[in-house]
Amino acid sequence: MLVVKVGGGQSIAWDEVCADLARRWRQEPVVLLHGASKELDQISARLGQPPRHVRSASGIESRFTDDATMEIFTMVYAGSANVRVVARLLAHGVVALGLSGVDGAVLRGPEKGVLRTRDEDGRQRVVRGDRTGVVSEVNSSLLRLLLDGGYMPVLCPPALSDQGRPMNVDGDRAAARVACALGADTLVLLSDVPGLLRDPDDEGSLVAEFRRHEIGRAMEMARGRMRLKVLAAREALQGGVRRVVLADGRKARPVSRACRGEGTVFRRSGAPRSRE
Repeated sequence: MLVVKVGGGQSIAWDEVCADLARRWRQEPVVLLHGASKELDQISARLGQPPRHVRSASGIESRFTDDATMEIFTMVYAGSANVRVVARLLAHGVVALGLSGVDGAVLRGPEKGVLRTRDEDGRQRVVRGDRTGVVSEVNSSLLRLLLDGGYMPVLCPPALSDQGRPMNVDGDRAAARVACALGADTLVLLSDVPGLLRDPDDEGSLVAEFRRHEIGRAMEMARGRMRLKVLAAREALQGGVRRVVLADGRKARPVSRACRGEGTVFRRSGAPRSRE
């Protein structure tokens, strides 16, 4: 069982990703989650609702999602982006089926509502009206039904909040929850960087591997959105996933490369490194 999450950066090689996913899907069950962050930024700005990002008290940056942003978010993620990915996979012969986290309550959890943020001066502030949350439940029965039927589920936020309305959730952490719920062996997180870098400006400074007990060091090294990917890796390993690979989605055969260990591999202590 393989779970793959593909980020929303503009430089992702989607044709390569989908062709590679088609090859993997013919070998084993695959669940795909995707983002659409850059497209959302562009369309939000075009509609007069420019993106706003906030930094939590713990230093993790996220998108502030009020009611107006949530409408655009749903339109982009569960609409144009999801349909486009499904169509690409179908063109490669994959029986793909698109779902938002709301559909069938595939992804569900509590909505934050109130954020405690830290501004550039280090002062803490309380921000209200945020429609973000975390995934605490995965409808694994529905996903298994689709997988057993030969489908590749193609998931994206929003998730369903406990209040019964759509909410924004981090895609990497949602993918970790899905991987845990399905008992996946491997979680691949593809983005527009090779993996975790010692120096974010130097792609040659890739860190090849961390074991589970070293994730604290990885979190200290990570910057910006990469911190959420490391957090997702930690949650996946804690939930029983054998390995998590942060890898480059701009290359040919990116999923297969990641499964061969190209990128930053997080693995449970004692698990042998794959030579696939």
